[in-house]
Amino acid sequence: MAANTMSSATGIHDLNKHPKGLYVLFATEMWERFSFYSMLALFTLYLQNPDEGFGWSAERATGLYANYLMFVYASPLIGGWLADKKLGYRRAVMIGGLFFMAGHGLLSIRSMTAVYAALTCLVIGNGLFKPNVSTMVGNLYPEGSHLKDRAYNIFYMGINIGAFLAPVVMEVVKQKFGNHPAFAIAAFGMVISVGILWRFKKYVEEPRQGAILDQPLGDVAPVTSDAPPEGVSHQGNEEEDRTPTTPGGMFARASAARASVMDAVPESKRVFALLVIFAIVIVFWMVFHQNGSTLTYWADDNTDWNVSGTISNAINPFWVVTLTFPLVWVWRYLDMRGKEPATPTKMAIGMTLTGLSFFILFFAARSGENTTPNESMYSSGNFRITERTLNNLRGEGVPEDVVEKLGAKAVPDDVLQRLQSDGVSEGVLTKMRTEVVDEKYTGEAKLMEAVLPVLGPEQAQTYRPQILRHSYLFKVSPFWLILAYAVVTLGELMLSPMGLSLVSKVAPIRMRGLLMGGWFVATAIGNKLTMIGVYWDKWFQSSFFAILGACALVMAVVLVLLLKPLKKAMPGV
Repeated sequence: MAANTMSSATGIHDLNKHPKGLYVLFATEMWERFSFYSMLALFTLYLQNPDEGFGWSAERATGLYANYLMFVYASPLIGGWLADKKLGYRRAVMIGGLFFMAGHGLLSIRSMTAVYAALTCLVIGNGLFKPNVSTMVGNLYPEGSHLKDRAYNIFYMGINIGAFLAPVVMEVVKQKFGNHPAFAIAAFGMVISVGILWRFKKYVEEPRQGAILDQPLGDVAPVTSDAPPEGVSHQGNEEEDRTPTTPGGMFARASAARASVMDAVPESKRVFALLVIFAIVIVFWMVFHQNGSTLTYWADDNTDWNVSGTISNAINPFWVVTLTFPLVWVWRYLDMRGKEPATPTKMAIGMTLTGLSFFILFFAARSGENTTPNESMYSSGNFRITERTLNNLRGEGVPEDVVEKLGAKAVPDDVLQRLQSDGVSEGVLTKMRTEVVDEKYTGEAKLMEAVLPVLGPEQAQTYRPQILRHSYLFKVSPFWLILAYAVVTLGELMLSPMGLSLVSKVAPIRMRGLLMGGWFVATAIGNKLTMIGVYWDKWFQSSFFAILGACALVMAVVLVLLLKPLKKAMPGV
């Protein structure tokens, strides 16, 4: 094919090696993801911290986290358009990096104004950085290159190395120096990222010597989520069609044949198939992205280890790095025997695994909730009074006046009067008078010391057993959380690889842009729905995990029922 001819012997040699630009972008993305996941690992616990943060309830922190994720995952729509039409990819990435630096720097200041300004900067930075750095990887290679899939494998490892290191480093820095220096470290990660791209920009600015591209630079769909590498959903015998001296060859002809088969499918069937995919994506991200909120709370409160919940955010990238290549090997082994599942089947398996992972946590929570604390556990344990605590006390017949006292923060009248004179609305003042207590107390004595002035000596002593039992934070083995993450990561590896690649293959050409937008919208909606975490302190943890697991399993059943029409609508993918 003309598109793959070489103008010189040097060109032939170059096209059989990864360009230096790949390693520049590997390092750039690794440090950017280090920065991004550093913030996510800290954010919700920081908002709840009464000393360094703002003493927010888990419900309020979860709500802001969900809104932030929604905007983060929608922002590449605008960032990709700006890079295409106005800025160019490298310039967009550089500007995005500067916004990232500003955002993380602002988080190192204890101010709610700074927090909201920081989140705005981070959303803008992600929109400009994330889709365009991934596009730059694809632009290093001519179409049909046998190296492109491997390049994204390498690039994806950079993402997960950064994502793994971030919570580990943040835990150490937070323990030794506090939250604000940890956010400053995240900003420094972006300094390294942008510095690498600027210093070695010549390696990513020009097309490869000797390659005649069969489409203009930039004509590659941007990747906006941390999707596992292409090989995880490898279909057919494409690897056998590639040879070092003919990067296109039979592979290009096979691709054309598959495109012809796809074109024979009615547009309505293909669009319906993608709508099913979008529904799956919504539910998957709603469940999966509990990792930065409720799973972090579970790790912080209910996991028996000597670190904070921040460190739990390193478990998923660890499993991604560990499981990706064995899974690729399994698919290739099955492919050689003609038994590799089609993409819809893999998705059904992945959604089933996602649901099962939360049922693992359901059984962990049930075992903890069924534990009867003894006196030694009371004396050394942690306690928290939440809305769930208050509802459980009502269920045991504790009088409503006692429950109301426990659920009201004691804001001194002089403070309320001062706020009222400063123009604070009556609605806000009323909320302050009745806001649920959501502070952690260590040990029985400390809890009862906090309860005593609220209830008085007589009621505190009378209802002491119930208060202790229902506010006690049970702890279970870390094994439960590590196992659940292993299972949900396998689910992720069977769901995420489809991504934009699947949309680009299945969508009718005249609707491709619209349906690409549909993918982004579905992802953003799924992340918005992580707000289901506001019920974390209202429901039993076991009930919360069971509901999320059931949502995933319902979608798995829907997929199984639709497998036949989906396979017909998406032949060869």
